[in-house]
Amino acid sequence: MIRKNISIICASALLFACTGQVQEKQETETPFSISGKSITVYSTIKDSDQKLSKTAENIAFSEAVQPKEYEISIFVNPNKKFQTVIGVGGAITDASAEVFAKLSEDKQEELLNAYYGNSGNNYSIMRTNIHSCDFSSGSYTYIEEGDSALNSFNIEHDKEFRIPMIKRALEKAGEEMVLFASPWSPPAFMKGKSDMLYGGSLLPEYYQAWANYFVKFVDAYEAEGIPIWGVTIQNEPMATQTWESCIYTAEEERDFLKKNLGPTFEREGLSDKNIIVWDHNRDLMSHRANTIFEDPEAAKYAWGIGFHWYETWTGGTEKWSNLKNIQESYPDKKMLFTEGCAESFHADTYERWHNAERYGRNMINDFNNGTVGWTDWNILLDETGGPNHVGNFCFAPVHADTRTDEVIYTPSYYYIGHFSRFVRPGAKRVSTTTSRSTILATSFLNEDGKMVTVVMNETEAPIAYKFYVGDNMTELEIPARSMQTLIF
Repeated sequence: MIRKNISIICASALLFACTGQVQEKQETETPFSISGKSITVYSTIKDSDQKLSKTAENIAFSEAVQPKEYEISIFVNPNKKFQTVIGVGGAITDASAEVFAKLSEDKQEELLNAYYGNSGNNYSIMRTNIHSCDFSSGSYTYIEEGDSALNSFNIEHDKEFRIPMIKRALEKAGEEMVLFASPWSPPAFMKGKSDMLYGGSLLPEYYQAWANYFVKFVDAYEAEGIPIWGVTIQNEPMATQTWESCIYTAEEERDFLKKNLGPTFEREGLSDKNIIVWDHNRDLMSHRANTIFEDPEAAKYAWGIGFHWYETWTGGTEKWSNLKNIQESYPDKKMLFTEGCAESFHADTYERWHNAERYGRNMINDFNNGTVGWTDWNILLDETGGPNHVGNFCFAPVHADTRTDEVIYTPSYYYIGHFSRFVRPGAKRVSTTTSRSTILATSFLNEDGKMVTVVMNETEAPIAYKFYVGDNMTELEIPARSMQTLIF
């Protein structure tokens, strides 16, 4: 009965979120018209007090003229629409919930409004961890060690901090929220190890027990009134980390999906839960996609593929071309950014502007290459960049100084907000290109008929640009080191 009620709630919220399939409207779409429309501009500008501030409005369009080669231009073609967006959001981890619990009631309410309120960033995606991850105060599971029958399964640990925060966030966000969960490691004995740290692999004899564990988790959270939209199979399955981690080759993940997790969800009435593969960096994701999606028995259980941005750790580059390749190769599968954060935390550098620009650059390029949703990592950390039980301290868009009950908003919070506040679930990405690499842009058409274009300037000088929408244009300027959202 609980599962049935949750499914009804979820279905009434977003049909595409529950089924895993983007529900395209079948009626003929009315062509987008610029007639009578004007532009409102919201800006976040380095070294200013302009943070998601309305900086211009009632900017009129005129008839387009032939652009010049020496001009910088942005071209939006409203007649060419692509993927449907499911949302933008971030993760409520143990760390986020533990820090949240240390804040005063007023500051807790401020934080919830800042992320989930209509006047805040209006997040519509949430990720959480299945038992412990590095951003927990210690390692733990939901069972007694060695209990492969899962008779001791319970989520009492999560009821202290994490579940109460998730419930409050869901209440604030309303029905649009998509929540997915990820494991960092199976229990140690399932890997033949004494702890969950430093990698290892799931032993074949525990494949089914681990699939059953996923079911227990989903049922337990939904019994608490928390609808689970989906799961990823494994966080970062090719990284042997100093924290909870587990290695899956592409073939091992494929086989676990098609022989265990997929059939188990189907058998237990959880076919509406979306299963995401990979959940690691862009660099190797094509190999993972090819291995799993080319196998029909595995592919039928996979909603799509998740990815992170940490390939730059080892001297790589941001491989957005791999996203385009997967989108072209497997157009029926979705791509979801499942984690990213700025590493190497230093409390005296909350205002690192390049952290925000990393978000902006990645979000624009990820969406332009077919991503349907974008999920930040911890939504809240403390003045140390934690808590983290292995010393892997990082930045979050918002930090709390638990010594002074202060909530600190970093530039990253505002850059993410340029998307999450204005690009709503159900929006379609619209064809957008630029004439120069010095300016980045992407566009979306919301279901209410409003077009949204996000523009970013990473250079040290303002950029004047011509803004073309179909057969109309106007002239705008974006300040140095800034982000703009144009709404019309």
